Amino acid sequence: MPVSTDPAAADFPTSRVRTRAEAEAYVASVCFKHGPPRLLGIELEWTVHHFDDPARPLDAATLIAALGPHAPRSLVPDSPHRRLPNGSVLTVEPGGQVEVSSLPTTSMRSLFSVVAADAEYVERRLRTAGLVLGDQGTDPWRYPRRILRVPRYAAMETAFDRIGLDGRLMMCSTAGVQVCLDAGQPHRVAARWAALHALGPVMLAMFANSPQLFGERTGWVSTRTRALLRTDPPRTRPGPITADPAGGWAKRVLDTSLVCLRRDGEDWTAPSGVSFAEWIHGALPEPPTRDDLDYHLTTVFPPVRPRGYLEVRYLDAQPGQDWMLPAGALIALFRDESTVDEVLAVTAPANGRWVHAARHGLLDRALARSARDVFDLACRHLAEPDSPAGLSDRLAEFVARRLAAVSDR
Repeated sequence: MPVSTDPAAADFPTSRVRTRAEAEAYVASVCFKHGPPRLLGIELEWTVHHFDDPARPLDAATLIAALGPHAPRSLVPDSPHRRLPNGSVLTVEPGGQVEVSSLPTTSMRSLFSVVAADAEYVERRLRTAGLVLGDQGTDPWRYPRRILRVPRYAAMETAFDRIGLDGRLMMCSTAGVQVCLDAGQPHRVAARWAALHALGPVMLAMFANSPQLFGERTGWVSTRTRALLRTDPPRTRPGPITADPAGGWAKRVLDTSLVCLRRDGEDWTAPSGVSFAEWIHGALPEPPTRDDLDYHLTTVFPPVRPRGYLEVRYLDAQPGQDWMLPAGALIALFRDESTVDEVLAVTAPANGRWVHAARHGLLDRALARSARDVFDLACRHLAEPDSPAGLSDRLAEFVARRLAAVSDR
């Protein structure tokens, strides 16, 4: 999280976090930045497979050779970690998934052009090495296997294994589309926060793309979402919808247990069940610092996460360039505040139906009804000049196909 450069940091101690109230004030200040909604960003994530046998395990050496100077230092400690040709950053997730993260920009047309070009560049590099990008939100074949050997992910694996397999699946076998939007002006933050959450089940149902695991259908249209929700519910469930999103988020973060504890050496395992608030109150020998709080913030990852901006994390990875459809819809729906209010109105019948969306998708009638209205609204706003040419028509055709498929069942 880019919190250490925040101007508000000067208002807080640089070492020990002394009280819960101090910690909550800090979290609220760095996670919700106010201002006109201008900047946009996209992060695309894919599983990576061998071209000749997608079910064969991926090894670190093959991926390192394919990524070359773009390999992150979590994979190659002395890598130059060069940016991609159009400025995006390439990172690698614990199971070898690759992720392309754009720089923030104000133009949707420019953003999509840059991200598409950098994604194609990565795809070419992988293809040369005999690798291909996955086209689903979960790895359909392989058992989760971590290839990043860093203390953070070893500690997370230990913590999540206490709960079940879903933590490993989330870390090593899932891939998604993430869209980053500004939080907005102070008087609009609560509405934007609520609308992003209300929209989540509808978007999830429309773009669910992870029906398989270990070579079998799971009975869920978004197995990725099932894994996320089951990983560690206090950490991964949707956030509370209140009139004070910043205050609610700060309380949640402080009450979430530590999943890793940074220290010298390779063992970052955290004691089970100790929250950050309990750490402040003396549960561990050494008191926490603001840097520890910054780091703890990176280990809480619900479907919508505030990071100074709002990071929308509820979309499965899409095949080819279909990532543009959900990303374009989200951006179009949140460019204008009157549209945000319309989103809240048309999604009201589907609000909170996360599990229904992940399991049944558009077969859920409330979700299907809301989807018709939501995507009609999105298509109208994608006709604006800054939208990529033809994207409105592509989205309309996609939505019509999805809705027709479920109406026949």
